[in-house]
Amino acid sequence: MTQEDIEKEQAVPETEAQAPEMEHEHTSKDRRKRKVAEQAARIKELEEQLKQAQEAAEKHQETAAEAKDQYLRLQAEWDNYRRRTAKERLELIDNAGKDILKGFLPVLDDCQRALNVLRESEAAQAAIEGTELIYNKLINYLKSRGVERIEAMGATFDTDFHEAVAQFPVEDPEKKNTVIDVTQEGYTLNGNVIRYAKVVVGI
Repeated sequence: MTQEDIEKEQAVPETEAQAPEMEHEHTSKDRRKRKVAEQAARIKELEEQLKQAQEAAEKHQETAAEAKDQYLRLQAEWDNYRRRTAKERLELIDNAGKDILKGFLPVLDDCQRALNVLRESEAAQAAIEGTELIYNKLINYLKSRGVERIEAMGATFDTDFHEAVAQFPVEDPEKKNTVIDVTQEGYTLNGNVIRYAKVVVGI
């Protein structure tokens, strides 16, 4: 046997011994590749789920914002409606009260005229006192409800409170544009005119 044959014979077992190790290394690489591929697929799946969750969250935020906006609008409309109805209710009460109180003014005028006539005539004192009593009760009731007489006599003519029914020449410069006579008393209700005072103005 030659030296070459001996070397070949010794080399065969070494190659056969290395074969299982190479096969094991190849298998490990395949496993690592599969594991990396699986991890990449899982990451991709998680990224897709995250993207879907973010889109869903954005939609929920939009829906919540729309619901909040609708709620605020409804609340504003309700507040406006409540204020408007409260104002209308107060105006209705005020107007109803105003009409009733205005209805007393002609009666008050008649009481005042009757009292003036009785004082200028030879009427009995009892008649004058009785009429005064009725007149005072009526005017006190109206005052308790916010009705006040407009003090027009001697005041400067003011279209916010007075209605000129006539003009009369006056010599005194201080009486020009001044009320020199009142033909019908005027009244206010809580500061608002319910009947203008009819007056004669000096010019």
